[in-house]
Amino acid sequence: MLAAPATASVPRALRVMSYNIHTGIGTDGRADLGRVAAAVRAADVDVVALQEVDVHWSDRSGYADQARELARLTGMSVYFAPIYDLDPAPGRDERRRYGVAVLSRHPILSATNHDITRWSTLDPDAVPEPAPGFAEVVVSVRGTPVHVYDTHLDFRGDPSVRAAQVDDMLGILAEDPPGARQLLLGDFNAEPSAPELAPLFEHVRDVWGSRAGGHTYPAGDPASRIDYVTVAGPVRALNATVPGTLASDHRPVVATLLLR
Repeated sequence: MLAAPATASVPRALRVMSYNIHTGIGTDGRADLGRVAAAVRAADVDVVALQEVDVHWSDRSGYADQARELARLTGMSVYFAPIYDLDPAPGRDERRRYGVAVLSRHPILSATNHDITRWSTLDPDAVPEPAPGFAEVVVSVRGTPVHVYDTHLDFRGDPSVRAAQVDDMLGILAEDPPGARQLLLGDFNAEPSAPELAPLFEHVRDVWGSRAGGHTYPAGDPASRIDYVTVAGPVRALNATVPGTLASDHRPVVATLLLR
């Protein structure tokens, strides 16, 4: 009898990171994207969801394309999803953009910049309305498709915008095929017990679980757990850690996952 062929049901391991990089500015107030890249390389991860990424934005990051530079420094592919996309600064040609990015060692099959509710921090007269910056990247992990989502939720004390963002994200996650492997990573700007996150945790599982710790902010003396790796579908978390780096004002979350 011939042996049965290998199938996509064979478990596959994947190491992922969520990291708010604060545009490369560390706890010492110095901009150094090399330190961010070093933290990514030290964690030996396959996929990274980055928040607060500048692309030709301003002097604070030397008008660098941080998404491309981090891809170069880590040897990964990159997808950048702007939240803001503005006209060039005086005397420059590049559009000023700021948002989230996904780095991947695995092939990127597709990428989408979804709209969710946002309340602009640039326009004092703005009201919450749909805006881009919710990235979805489908990567092929040795033949297994994985939907990787990268988000940065509203920072304000009023939870109403975050609640709307959760509803929007759940609607987008629901568009994936039944049984899809989904990873939702990012800076949620709220603790796990926040009421506005409760509907989200009915769909995704927080890899940190109910363990103590997992604090990521502020990086120098973390007291808040606001950065997350969450999963849905046939994915199991094997472990999760918070590396002690000061390359940003946040510390990253790193997890090893099993794709079943």
